Amino acid sequence: MSPRALEGVKVLDLSRVLAGPWATQMLADFGADVIKVELPGKGDDTRGWGPPFLKLPDGSDDPQESAYYLCCNRNKRSIAIDMTKPEGQALIRKLAAEADIVVENFKVGGLKKYGLDYASLKAINPKLVYCSITGFGQTGPYADRPGYDFVAQGMGGFMSITGEEGGGPLRAGVAMADLSTGNMATISILMALRHAERTGEGQQIDVSLLDTQIAMLANQGSTYLVDGTVPGRMGNRHPTVVPYTTFPCADGVLIIAIGNDGQFRAFCHEMGRPELAEDPKFKLSRNRLINREEIEQIVRDIAAPELRDPLIERLVAVGVPAGPVNSIKDVFTDPFIEARQTVHRFVRDDGVEIPTVAFPGKLSATPADYRYQPPKVGEQTREVLGDWLALDGDELAALEECGAVRQR
Repeated sequence: MSPRALEGVKVLDLSRVLAGPWATQMLADFGADVIKVELPGKGDDTRGWGPPFLKLPDGSDDPQESAYYLCCNRNKRSIAIDMTKPEGQALIRKLAAEADIVVENFKVGGLKKYGLDYASLKAINPKLVYCSITGFGQTGPYADRPGYDFVAQGMGGFMSITGEEGGGPLRAGVAMADLSTGNMATISILMALRHAERTGEGQQIDVSLLDTQIAMLANQGSTYLVDGTVPGRMGNRHPTVVPYTTFPCADGVLIIAIGNDGQFRAFCHEMGRPELAEDPKFKLSRNRLINREEIEQIVRDIAAPELRDPLIERLVAVGVPAGPVNSIKDVFTDPFIEARQTVHRFVRDDGVEIPTVAFPGKLSATPADYRYQPPKVGEQTREVLGDWLALDGDELAALEECGAVRQR
């Protein structure tokens, strides 16, 4: 097997919940040795965010293995350290001295009292890439506020453009601010790591949920910046591309997403309405936008008597983007899942199966791989301290005796 892309990279993960663990899971998928530092006994907050929980062989729930926790913690090793104890703080500093990357999502200044802030760790490891994830950044008027995905979606404008026209504010069905911030954190870490490897100079990365959510407004944010237009909710419609929404048909609903004039012509010819493609009101994209209501009603009338799946097949055959609106069950029973190896299933020694959604990028030379199932709290405490710090049995016993660490 070829070396993993991040083979040899050491990551000390002080983060919890979603944005930070999402970022470190990606690093772990490509070979980084990610050590998840958790509070003895309790662990990551999301361990208890259920049900659903993983089922044990006797059918009972594992109260520390929620579906939420399992989605973002594979390929890591867990070490249980009490950072409120001086011995625990000293131990984390020793681990940081060996690390290439530290990821944390404490409140601004929250780690300084433990001597685990960037300035303290930089002094002992100048090449360290230190990624701080917060709700509102290390600076600015909201730096001291606690931050959650929901708040960022609202403050970042996302909820003002999500939902039905005339409806109330609506957040996305998953934590898009957290997930996007995790992605941005990973990108930033890899750029900083490249710089550190080339120059020996580490740095602090300041990435926030609100910064990221604002950046994710993309064309909608640009629309306001360019001419002052304030986008609003449009349901499933696209602000500038028409027809591009959901349409009822005889046995359900489908998506028709016509992105250019060529696709519109193909649609019109396939549906037996070639004259629409030459109509000055609809021929060009900008004209269809001006005449949105009329052309959407025409397409609605065309789709209404059709069966969904045969219509989708007809449209995709002529290059018109179309598809169903799937339930989550529909998604995971689609043949796409097996063909693309979208789901990986770990099997524990006790026979319990842990399903996980694979990293979506397919790299030909250094693909993601799945070495470790999501760990239990402190599952690898002794193993990690031996690997990273070469601590012997007596030293480990002393740390356990004073309560600084715990082995599951």
